[in-house]
Amino acid sequence: MTQLPHAPRSGLGTQYLELLARQGVDPVELTRQVVADDLVTVAYQGRFLASPVFLSAAERRSVAADLYQVHQLLTQLPDRLFGGDTGALAREVGMTDTQADVVQRAAKAGPPLMALARSDLYRGADGFKLLELNITSALGGFENTGINRAMLQHPVLASFVAEHGLGHVDTFQGIVDTLYAECAAHMDSGRRPVVALVDWPESFTTYEPRLKVMAALFDSVGIDAVPCHVGQVTERDGRLEAHGRVIDVVYRFFLVEEIATPADLALAEPLLRAFEEGRVGMFSRLDAELYGNKGALAMLSDDRNRAAFSPAERACIDRFLPWTRHVRTTATDAAGERIDLLAHAVAHQQDLILKPTLLHGGSGIVPGWTVGPEEWRSRLTEALDGPYVVQERIRPVPEVFPADEGQGTQELFLNWGVFLTDPQVTGGDGYNGCLVRGSTDPEVGVVSMSGGARVACSFYETDGDATDAPA
Repeated sequence: MTQLPHAPRSGLGTQYLELLARQGVDPVELTRQVVADDLVTVAYQGRFLASPVFLSAAERRSVAADLYQVHQLLTQLPDRLFGGDTGALAREVGMTDTQADVVQRAAKAGPPLMALARSDLYRGADGFKLLELNITSALGGFENTGINRAMLQHPVLASFVAEHGLGHVDTFQGIVDTLYAECAAHMDSGRRPVVALVDWPESFTTYEPRLKVMAALFDSVGIDAVPCHVGQVTERDGRLEAHGRVIDVVYRFFLVEEIATPADLALAEPLLRAFEEGRVGMFSRLDAELYGNKGALAMLSDDRNRAAFSPAERACIDRFLPWTRHVRTTATDAAGERIDLLAHAVAHQQDLILKPTLLHGGSGIVPGWTVGPEEWRSRLTEALDGPYVVQERIRPVPEVFPADEGQGTQELFLNWGVFLTDPQVTGGDGYNGCLVRGSTDPEVGVVSMSGGARVACSFYETDGDATDAPA
């Protein structure tokens, strides 16, 4: 097995663990209030880590700045690389002609796309690296602030947070603020707006409980939210309705990847047409996933596109993104040398991961170190010239947490899901909270809930700015 670099938790994390040890705190105590919170438990089924994570003020500022820079570059790719042709970018990253048409329609009809995203970050030996940037309104983890609030009911954590002046962000409020900004014409402040939380019929059967959680959160901020799927949205007298309620805004949980057939397009057409004609707001627009596509991220990484970016932009790309390439016959390596990509990927199997550009939630991902040489070569061959990328493996440094059994510590490998909003909308630097997923497996390919991971909330070190006041 490859020897992993070891890095202890941050200074705050180390101090917190030492405090727990001195106080003799049982880790079960730290999660008891979280498990008792119905809204949070629906989402995570009691799978919580016994400690939050901590970000220094410098780390938070750096991650937020890099995420915002990458978001801006991704949304500018049509102009920078395709002469303004959004459909050409869509087809290049693997979307079908139908999907490309859908995102073109959305981009032409919609207002400027606000920054709203959730990253997948690993902290490697040389800092945070961005594996994916999910740019969409269909973001999981919006309930994370509930974990912060529940954990703060424990006096040891509460005193530690107060002593060090730590803060946390209400991620859901940042999403609400972005919703109002992007759909301003449809969000009448004089009455409670009606927002339909619209999923796809197949996924709605399992995701409905979480949409009900979101509806309860919306109710707390003065918005009526109606969970439903696309097939439950009807049209009457020029207005869209869901369960008998006239809709002001479609909050979109269905994805472009789900519009795969003419029948799918027909199902979504009333919503698309109402948005194009200005009869309803849509959050977020259907072209959002185009920019969060793994293939779009590969275009930033590919040094053949470096001339399209300024020196400062290239420095961000080099610092923050792992080497990522579309699966084509030839490509360039990290040094910019032209290579036979398949031969390179076979030779570096233990250091690469194969990803489909369109699927989400870890579907279709093949970590090279988890399969045999024959299967790896076969999967690469099947992916050639298709909607796939290969990406450099980032080995997350192990971080120390309280042991589950209440004695000592254990090492976990974390995926940092940092949320991003537009600083001009929500203030601050765009950092909008963080949901961490942790695994005990040092060879984990994807740190995910479906893979047995558990979740933790985060606190950050403030630096005295007014916008840094603890929540």
